[in-house]
Amino acid sequence: MQTLSLKVRKIGNSKGIVIPQKFLQLVENEKEEITIEVDENGILLKNNHINPRKGWVTAFKKMAKNNDDKLIFPDVFTDENLDEWK
Repeated sequence: MQTLSLKVRKIGNSKGIVIPQKFLQLVENEKEEITIEVDENGILLKNNHINPRKGWVTAFKKMAKNNDDKLIFPDVFTDENLDEWK
């Protein structure tokens, strides 16, 4: 983990910091948004990556329990010629 001391600057009626590019590259944040968590220990800036597969495990378990995880289409069609893919 890397640590950096930054100066808090006045920005209009607020205060802010400038985050150096090398630190932003470390988190590979493609969007210009971050999440800020505040607790008794301080402020934590986090990358705003959204996990597109969040909740999938729970959903798949529910599908299996309800027998909703069956194939809609067969793996191999009767008229399919697999030799053409060799």
